[in-house]
Amino acid sequence: MTRLSDEKNVWLCTVREDGRPHLTPIWFVFHDDRFWIGTGAQNVKTTNVRRNPKVSLSLEDGNSPVVVDGTVTLHEGPPFPPGAVAAFMSKFGWDVTRGEDDDVGRIVLWEVVVDRWLMGGPDT
Repeated sequence: MTRLSDEKNVWLCTVREDGRPHLTPIWFVFHDDRFWIGTGAQNVKTTNVRRNPKVSLSLEDGNSPVVVDGTVTLHEGPPFPPGAVAAFMSKFGWDVTRGEDDDVGRIVLWEVVVDRWLMGGPDT
């Protein structure tokens, strides 16, 4: 569980409307056996998961891979789940409840339920 708590970024893969993958690194927290991602409501990745909520995630270290397939539930605005809010504040000092962010615009939280651990696992 140390890496899931300590690492800051996860590689996130969503699927564009035309079927092409969209791969990007992004901050995450792992709380309540779920990955949580905070991002903008209008960005490409959020647009993609509105059409197709299936994603893949991978921690950055290719020598000790952790890879999962998951399904996203979008939380479109405050109130957000308190545990996820606290996890983002603790790990990044980021208050996701403020609604707007200079970098991402209107903040949405993604709750990613793990469908399958492909490599690694929750004890990583």
